[in-house]
Formats: sequence, structure tokens, C-alpha cells
Amino acid sequence: MEIGVDRERCAGAGMCALTAPEVFDQDEEDGRVRLLTARPVDGQRAAARLAAGVCPAAAITLGD
Repeated sequence: MEIGVDRERCAGAGMCALTAPEVFDQDEEDGRVRLLTARPVDGQRAAARLAAGVCPAAAITLGD
């Protein structure tokens, strides 16, 4: 799995950081998504998928 984020699309809701804190964080300056790892390990993938699904701005993309 590979994760991508669109910071311009991000609304700063923080759902990603709450759902998968090992994978996502929020930028301290503008509150937008900050990707911690583009290739999560097995134990992080389910949370990353969930975070992508709950993102209100659809700013997270998942690929193979």
C-alpha cells in the first residue's frame, strides 16, 4: 500500500491524525494533513484505510 495526500484539498478536520496517528499528523502551522509514512506496515494499514474513508475532504489516496 502507498498513501498520498493532497494538502491543498485538506480541510484540517484532523480525522486522519485521530484515526491513524502512526501514519498521519497535523501541521502545527496550518492544521493540514502531514504524512508520516507513505508506505505503512501491516499493523498500520487498516487504520490508514479507515482514515482515508473518514476524511471529509477526500484528501487521502490509497494505492498499491
